[in-house]
Amino acid sequence: MKISINRLLVPTLSEDGKPKKPHQIAYTDWGNPQNPHVVICVHGLTRNCRDFDNLAQALQTDCRVICVDVVGRGQSDWLEHAHDYDYYPLYLSDAMSLVAHIQSQYEKKITLDWVGISMGGLIGMILAIQPNQPVAINKLVLSDIGPLIPAVALRRIADYVGKDPRFGSFEEFKQYMKAISVSFGPLSEEQWHHMAVHTVREYPDGTYGFRYDPRIAISFQEHEITDIDLWAQWDQLTVPTLVLRGVESDILSAQTAAQMQLRGAKAQIVELPGIGHAPMLMDDNQIKIVRDFILDERNNLS
Repeated sequence: MKISINRLLVPTLSEDGKPKKPHQIAYTDWGNPQNPHVVICVHGLTRNCRDFDNLAQALQTDCRVICVDVVGRGQSDWLEHAHDYDYYPLYLSDAMSLVAHIQSQYEKKITLDWVGISMGGLIGMILAIQPNQPVAINKLVLSDIGPLIPAVALRRIADYVGKDPRFGSFEEFKQYMKAISVSFGPLSEEQWHHMAVHTVREYPDGTYGFRYDPRIAISFQEHEITDIDLWAQWDQLTVPTLVLRGVESDILSAQTAAQMQLRGAKAQIVELPGIGHAPMLMDDNQIKIVRDFILDERNNLS
C-alpha cells in the first residue's frame, strides 16, 4: 500500500507575537478528491496520522479522508522555538488552515466531519465552537477525551512524553512503545508493528527513537500540572458528537462521560471494555462504530 504524503505551509502563531518562520504540516489524502464529504482525522499527543490507515481505508469509498500529522509529529515540521508548542492557538490555527486549504479545492461547500483521538479530539472540539467558520463541523467523533482531564492522568503522561529514549534495535523500540501504550487495548501484532514502523525514527548513529519532537513536552515541564477544565467550551458545543470511551480510561472518567450526555453537545457515548486511553480506531468493531455514525447508519451503535 503506497501512501502519498502531502504538505501544507502554514503560519506559525506565537504568544510573543513576533514573526516566526512558517511550518509545514503533512497529511495523507484518501478517497476521491472531488467527494464533498470530507473527514479530517487527528491523532493523539505523541502519535501520527498513520494510526488512521485502517479507518481511512474503511471510509474512503464514501468519503474523502484527510489524516494530518500535528506539528512536531510524524512527517510534519518541528517548530524552531520550543515555547510555541505551548501556545494552543497555534494548533487551532493549523487546523483552520488545513480546513480552508481543503475547502479551496471545491466550488461548493464541503460537508466536514472530524475524528479526533485524545488531543486530536480537543482540537476538533475547540474548532467546532469557533464563530464564523468558512466550513462548520458537521459531526464530531472523540476517542477518549472530554472537557475534564484529571491531573493524575496528565502526570502519568508527563512521565514518558519528551524523555526521548534511544534503542539499539527496532525490536527494542517496538517493545518499549507497546509497554507505554498498553492502555490502547488489545491490538494485533500486525497493528502494533504498523504503529511502530510509523512512530520510529532511525538516527545516524544507528539508534532508534520516537518520531516526534521531544520538546512537545514543554507544557508539562513549565506549568504546574492541574486538572484541565473545558466545560465552558463543551457547553457551547451543539454539533452531533460521538464519544468512544475506554472503560479503563484515566483521562475520561465515567462521571465526566455521563455529564457529556447531558450538557453541551449531549454526546452519544459508546463504552469499550478492556481498553484505557485511548481506543485507536483500528479494529473492525471501533471502525464500524465510527463509520456508522458518520454515514448515519445508526444501527448497532453499542
